[in-house]
Amino acid sequence: MTSTLITNIGALVTNDPSHSGLLGLVEQAAVVIDGSVVTWTGRAVDAPAADQVHDAQGRALLPGFVDSHAHLVFAGDRTAEFNARMSGRPYTAGGIRTTVAATRAASDAELEANLTRFIQEALRQGTTTVECKSGYGLTVADEARALRIAAAHTPETTYLGAHVVAPEYADDPAGYVDLVTGEMLDACAPHARWVDVFCERGAFDGDQARAVLTAGVERGLTPRVHANQLGHGPGVQLAVELGAASADHCTHLTDADVAALAGSGTVATLLPGAEFSTRAPYPDARRLLDAGATVALSTDCNPGSSFTSSMAFCIAVAVREMGMTPEEAVHAATAGGARALRRTDVGRIAPGVRADLLLLDAPSPVHLAYRPGVPLTAAVWRAGVREL
Repeated sequence: MTSTLITNIGALVTNDPSHSGLLGLVEQAAVVIDGSVVTWTGRAVDAPAADQVHDAQGRALLPGFVDSHAHLVFAGDRTAEFNARMSGRPYTAGGIRTTVAATRAASDAELEANLTRFIQEALRQGTTTVECKSGYGLTVADEARALRIAAAHTPETTYLGAHVVAPEYADDPAGYVDLVTGEMLDACAPHARWVDVFCERGAFDGDQARAVLTAGVERGLTPRVHANQLGHGPGVQLAVELGAASADHCTHLTDADVAALAGSGTVATLLPGAEFSTRAPYPDARRLLDAGATVALSTDCNPGSSFTSSMAFCIAVAVREMGMTPEEAVHAATAGGARALRRTDVGRIAPGVRADLLLLDAPSPVHLAYRPGVPLTAAVWRAGVREL
């Protein structure tokens, strides 16, 4: 193994509460990587020797972004739908079926090529950990192959057979829930860590969502929930009740929903790309943070309602539109995402954690919100390997 000293870091984001502020900032800092992990952090003047040295030239270094909500195994294009929506047609869950048809028709090689392209696209923008859902196959074989393909690229795979009711079951939603909780789950569970459900009007109601999540838990999967995106509903309360790792979207919340999240271990994962791309109201991050809830930011990268892989973009939108400070948004995109995936080895920089690092071409992490749309990635390390 070769050790690397990254020195002359202007601002080091550790997300360690023992250091300064929410981000655990250390100024004039250094980090040592040995193999795949961080072995030392501190002031540059105190840094130990290493086999090689990388001069950060006063730039900011932060943990790689943790994107805990993405839909990356798909085929096809929904430009026409987006164009129509921007011309006045509201978003509904029905558009998912367009992608389902294209995904079913695609080969394994085509799906894997798309997935690889999106993961590399995200990596170039500083995302080193990405969750990936199924949900665009909606047959036993297509859901299983989506997760099998995803599992070759990330350990954070989510079974989302309950994305919408498959078109073949349009007149028999109960029959589709039986499939999702039975034969489809049997085929998918070996390739998944998580089970998810779109608990929303036009998709699955509270009772159906409970059946899906409970079946997944019985097969060893941990729940996460698409909750309260299009309107008030039971999703958040169900997520908290079942100990879900995250309730995702959280756009329409009652006071009881906010209190439930604040009093639980369920992370509120906010997805501003979806609101940006659908002209929907943004979630109120300030309300959640002030109540004491843990907040994560993720891209929701998907071809229909949020076709972005840029966590930096989501940070900028969250600061501009959702009441977050730049520090809170950066924390949510790193440590918050790690909490949403129940990971302690990513989302922070400390001895013993994975060396997933993002060097900005900027002196401060605030520039992620201060300079929206500007590519600020100077270098990326993933598991100690410099990727860019």
